Amino acid sequence: MIRRSQPSLRDILFTVHGSIIPSILGRLAAIGAVSLVAVLAAGLHPGIFATISAFPFTLIGIALSVFMSFRNGTCYARWWEGRQLWGQVLTGCRGLARASAGLPPGLREPLLRGLCAFAAGLAARLRGRDERVAIARWQPDLALAGRVNPTDAVLREAGARLAAALGPGGLDPMRWSVLEGYLHALSAAQAGCERIATTPVPFAYSLLLHRTALVFCLLLPFALAGSLGIWTLLPVLLVAYTFFGLDALGHQLEDPFGQTPYALPLDTLAQTVQREMMEAIGASPWPEPLAPDRHQLM
Repeated sequence: MIRRSQPSLRDILFTVHGSIIPSILGRLAAIGAVSLVAVLAAGLHPGIFATISAFPFTLIGIALSVFMSFRNGTCYARWWEGRQLWGQVLTGCRGLARASAGLPPGLREPLLRGLCAFAAGLAARLRGRDERVAIARWQPDLALAGRVNPTDAVLREAGARLAAALGPGGLDPMRWSVLEGYLHALSAAQAGCERIATTPVPFAYSLLLHRTALVFCLLLPFALAGSLGIWTLLPVLLVAYTFFGLDALGHQLEDPFGQTPYALPLDTLAQTVQREMMEAIGASPWPEPLAPDRHQLM
């Protein structure tokens, strides 16, 4: 995820890293080439595009803008829900650490290390990495071979530990109920993340927008070249930058758990859990905080 302050005038004019330009540069170049062809044709054959009016493009552009705004709103809602679910993960881990204070170290430490393993496994699962390797760093003794959902197995192991400690001389039912509630909240957050990751925006929905924006930007130069000449490049590239940029940004927000510049920083969020849990059990050293690489957190 890119973390930068509000852009200054210098950023607006010159910044490329953190913008959407690298993702759409090829398409902008293609539209620029088509615009030059239209300008040359209009110069060599005056009046060739006289019958093409710009008015229909105004109507189509308005409709396309509304449709694109709706799609981008849908994609942003997925991104924001993903961030809320990871906020629930942080809240659940902190609450469980607080509620487990006073438990015997032999029970509390494995429980909080399990939360570190859960956060690492969930981040790896959502990004298509090997979650068993991520979990093994925190719970090397946990048997994960053959498990369909290793990250959920971490929570089941934690629940089994709590259930085994329940009884006279051990964990009282009231505290067990509170701790089990936090585990349930973590499981619900995982299920929500998996729902987003496995349910993309319908392909036909995105394809319709891609095609319409491309055709619009390809035909627009021919409606403007006869009256604007070489200045056709300016409005056409500006419109193409806006439409293609919004399209590409929506595509990145559609998958909030990926590794694109504007995906959620899952590794950073997982490490936040790990650092706080290690502090809670008094272990050291804590994981070093991840620093942004050119304003980008992973």
